[in-house]
Amino acid sequence: MDAGLKRELEAKVLAGERLGREDGVALYASDDLAWLGGLAHEVRTRKNGDAVYFNVNRHLNMTNVCTASCAYCSFQRKPGEKDAYTMRIEEAVRLARAMEGDGLTELHIVNGLHPTLPWRYYPRSLRALKEALPPSVSLKAFTATEIHHFETISGLPADEILDELIDAGLESLTGGGAEIFDWEVRQHIVDHKTHWEDWSRIHRLAHSKGLKTPSTMLYGHIEEPRHRVDHVLRLRELQDETGGFQVFIPLRYQHDFVDMKDGKVRNRLQARTTMATGAEALRTFAVSRLLFDNVPHVKVFWVMHGVQTAQLALQHGADDMDGSVVEYKITHDADNYGTPDKLTREDLLELIRDAGFRPVERNTRYEVVREYPGPDPDRRESPQPMRV
Repeated sequence: MDAGLKRELEAKVLAGERLGREDGVALYASDDLAWLGGLAHEVRTRKNGDAVYFNVNRHLNMTNVCTASCAYCSFQRKPGEKDAYTMRIEEAVRLARAMEGDGLTELHIVNGLHPTLPWRYYPRSLRALKEALPPSVSLKAFTATEIHHFETISGLPADEILDELIDAGLESLTGGGAEIFDWEVRQHIVDHKTHWEDWSRIHRLAHSKGLKTPSTMLYGHIEEPRHRVDHVLRLRELQDETGGFQVFIPLRYQHDFVDMKDGKVRNRLQARTTMATGAEALRTFAVSRLLFDNVPHVKVFWVMHGVQTAQLALQHGADDMDGSVVEYKITHDADNYGTPDKLTREDLLELIRDAGFRPVERNTRYEVVREYPGPDPDRRESPQPMRV
């Protein structure tokens, strides 16, 4: 990067000026990751101090049967496939009850787009889960893609669908289905009808009803940095309008290792892609934090990045380390490169402190459940967060 441009970008960040499209592309082109990470760390520190947030959550996928065959997805199955499944509501409740220990505050629910399940299955499921679990457990359920699918199978508008789901116990949508919004890339990776127009419409509507939602981006496949910049700026503009996004979550695209065992490679992108390196992941977190100036939090989903890269991401703009996931089938049905199936609360506390930060347990609404002591100041080897 030209030294003058570098000074100009740094001055903008330190002055709190909003960065534009060209600035984002230029930041991705920088090969000075320490400088880039330092700038992002400055911004995350202004917003969140030395806190790193986490929650105690579990994931529930009630069906993996899906009408879509998205090019990157190893989770979906077609009706009749050997390991296709759909839970009865009673089974979902039984599994959820088994998850509720250890101070659980969130149940995260994402499913395939099932071709024959009736619309009523979904509000009935939420209502049964809400009745079965303690009031402190929030139901964070369904992508915008699923809500759009519910419109198709029910004939109802999203406005009525969201009202019924909220009445049944929904407290937040999930952020999935975003992937990359730019059609230049999206047409090659997504096999459903929910694109930017409908994804943004549904989140805008959810925000108007008082729901706070996450936003995501799937990176590290066939997209280029300019597509990531475009993606974040679309979300930033919507956030200017609604203020309803709580967090931005860059999701690292995964190669398909496990499914090869049954002779089916469902991930059709991997023949022409390589997974993002750790350095590229850190660059993506840093640029995202610098561009997405009006979202409070940036989360590193350790399941998709590994714990060491996740710790480093905390010094490159991220301030949330997700939760104590036990099983995340959507990723673990794809990768086999060593990400743990589970991190306990104590594991997360140790990882956050080891990275030099102070752990803060939160709920789905980012309300503080409990604050914990930070790193031991007497530990000589205790790392310190990067400074500009």
